[in-house]
Amino acid sequence: MTTAILLSGGMDSSALAWLVRPDVAITIDYGQLAATAELAASAAIAKACGTAHIPLHIDCRSLGSGDMAGEAPDALAPASDWWPYRNQMLITFAAMKAIALSATTLLIGTVTSDGTHADGREGFFSRIDDLMAFQEGGLRVLAPAIGMTTPELIRKSGIPASVLAWAHSCHKANVPCGQCRGCNKYFEVFDELGLDLDRSGAATTA
Repeated sequence: MTTAILLSGGMDSSALAWLVRPDVAITIDYGQLAATAELAASAAIAKACGTAHIPLHIDCRSLGSGDMAGEAPDALAPASDWWPYRNQMLITFAAMKAIALSATTLLIGTVTSDGTHADGREGFFSRIDDLMAFQEGGLRVLAPAIGMTTPELIRKSGIPASVLAWAHSCHKANVPCGQCRGCNKYFEVFDELGLDLDRSGAATTA
């Protein structure tokens, strides 16, 4: 049995990878502005987890909108970082690689706050899991942290602050802009958990 994870290099998928220790982590450069940093973060986190890391490069930049593509948000966008059907696209690409590796499960690091978008809700994952399981290979798509907040997931995972510090959350650039929704979340979570990156590396709360 092989378990794969779609590892973006962000805080949520990184904490889930540390908790589950999947066999393989798949990171996708799909044309997003922060792709280089996300690939580097994912490679470092996968190495720390003892997980094989597979990067995929598929240029979908011309299909994107919002912060991640460096374009004006689409008229349907519920938030500035919305990219049409992004989760569906990424899950499909990751599943294509995962099934070639004989994986039976593809894990997604979605948490409660991702419910801002329809593709971050339980209904979406229920449907895409059914769709993948229906097809050859019977791959299951699971979001085990969907009922948790990011701080809850980080606490449960026990991921050291020194490993979590590799996470790249910026939507707009390879160097954190400090202003986008991703950067704001990163700072807010570290502050809420009272993580101290100058100590031994253990993720402790204040």
